[in-house]
Amino acid sequence: MSLPASAGRIPTASNSDQVPLAPPINDRPAPEQPSSSDTAVDAIDRSFHATLVRFTGGLSPAALALAFADWQLHLLASPGKQASLAGRAIQNAFDFVDAMVPRHATFKAWSVIKPPENDRRFTGTDWELPSFNFLAQAFLLTEQWWHSTTTGIHGLAHSNAAIVDFALRQCLDTVAPTNFAISNPEVLRKIMETGGGNFVYGLHNFVEDWRALLAGARLRSDQTCVVGKDVAITPGKVVYRNELIELIQYSPTTPTARPEPVLIVPAWIMKYYILDLSPRNSLVRYLIESGFTVFIISWKNPTSEYRNLSLEDYRELGVDAAITAIDSIRPGQAIHAAGYCLGGTLLSIAAARLARERPDCLRTVTLLAAQTDFTEAGELTLFINESQVAFLEDMMWRQGLLGTAQMAGAFQMLRTNDLLWSRVVRDYLVGERAAPSELMSWNADATRMPYQMHSDYLRRLFLNNDLAEGRYQVNGRPVALSDIHMPMFVVGTLRDHVAPWKSTYKINFLADADITYVLTSGGHNAGIVAPLGEEGRSYQVLTKKAHDLYLGPDEWIQRAPSHEGSWWTEWTRFLTAHSGQPVPAPLPGATEKGAPLGDAPGSYVLEQ
Repeated sequence: MSLPASAGRIPTASNSDQVPLAPPINDRPAPEQPSSSDTAVDAIDRSFHATLVRFTGGLSPAALALAFADWQLHLLASPGKQASLAGRAIQNAFDFVDAMVPRHATFKAWSVIKPPENDRRFTGTDWELPSFNFLAQAFLLTEQWWHSTTTGIHGLAHSNAAIVDFALRQCLDTVAPTNFAISNPEVLRKIMETGGGNFVYGLHNFVEDWRALLAGARLRSDQTCVVGKDVAITPGKVVYRNELIELIQYSPTTPTARPEPVLIVPAWIMKYYILDLSPRNSLVRYLIESGFTVFIISWKNPTSEYRNLSLEDYRELGVDAAITAIDSIRPGQAIHAAGYCLGGTLLSIAAARLARERPDCLRTVTLLAAQTDFTEAGELTLFINESQVAFLEDMMWRQGLLGTAQMAGAFQMLRTNDLLWSRVVRDYLVGERAAPSELMSWNADATRMPYQMHSDYLRRLFLNNDLAEGRYQVNGRPVALSDIHMPMFVVGTLRDHVAPWKSTYKINFLADADITYVLTSGGHNAGIVAPLGEEGRSYQVLTKKAHDLYLGPDEWIQRAPSHEGSWWTEWTRFLTAHSGQPVPAPLPGATEKGAPLGDAPGSYVLEQ
């Protein structure tokens, strides 16, 4: 397969310092780019929406208003539900007052309501003291009651109920007793220990963070790791570059390696080195030490000049170009392709196309916390409706891209307690910075997304679900996931808020292949970064042959055997089973067509 017309090429020895790129980015057509053809009315509306978004945090006021109107009208028309809610409020009040009446010599904590398992705000023995425990239980009862106001209302659209429930939860989270010094025992204990010095430290932290935000810089607590020095330090070479990606080939650490190379396609929403953190938790290093030749894509951090790059450009300049480059370096070898998050979604599109045009190109396909059907994509779907997508498009239309702060804000809303309020309490009330964390530093090192690509992604995949329903087109022809017949290894994470495991599990009835599905402990990032030897790691695994009957996710989780440890060992066993006998390990970029372009981690990953 030749390189796509829009891709670069492997440099020769005589021009290894300069790689021809695709046609100028600004020359790429976009169906909705700002131009003279836009009507004056449309331009005014878009500009107004783009201005309004600054005050709404990226949310569409119309979408929120419609959801709350639907909820209120149906609730007003449900006298039985109203009576039930009133009765529940009275019962909660009675139970709470009854629990406050001392009947025993010892106080029993959480006698009325307990925090959910995933709610870590009220952990610790201090919250079992009577005064703090009553505050926590009162808050949890209130939170539970408001949740019940959005459920069980006949005729209320499920999507609108979920939006209202989410918005109410956001409001309640701001007034949780953990967020105030007078009602948080950890803060009160710190006041006694430091004589109030924690507030001095907290004010210093606040001023420091505020200055960083005004300057557009990263927060100091997020600057714990230096790329190429602390993280992304596995030795390797950049063996290919075009306008969108650098392809890194890593140096072998074993005398022999399996002949089939491994290509990793990370998500372009973040930097690739989530899979190559420090040596102790680098998936890349683990694969190399297990005897595999590893390549990884490093995405460029786009600017507004990239506004017209589409999702198809990301496939051609990304996955397809990388596969072609690897074919030049390792000719005749089928590839173990692996995609993480959005990279896995893009890989599944490329794999479906290649299965039809070059069925021997890929030996296996691995999807890590990656969705191919978006009908149950978790709370992210709350932000995906026609009104919300149009609102985001208007915002990106003006900017040319989706900025890192806007993406970070969206993810913070999904986990305000873990990503926002807990940090506010720790940094500004307790007056302490969190211990240095590689994952925290990586999480703050986000990338931007071009307007056209993100619009394509939201509309074609999230909103219309074109890929799962056979409407996604590549080069004018629809691709079908059922065309994928090579063995697949699919990983879901138990507490994933971005790609819920039941959503990733749907590949079992979309692809016509032998599928080894793994459900691992942890969340979207910490579940994938699962180094060997870490305590508390476990996973379930079960293989479904292409001709086997389908098992639903609830039945699967009952049948799949459970194992202690990291799923990484299961993956290497899978890759080994589908690989040839070891051969002398190749050095990076050792081809007749040219020398490497530089050392890993390359230049694209360093761009801010």
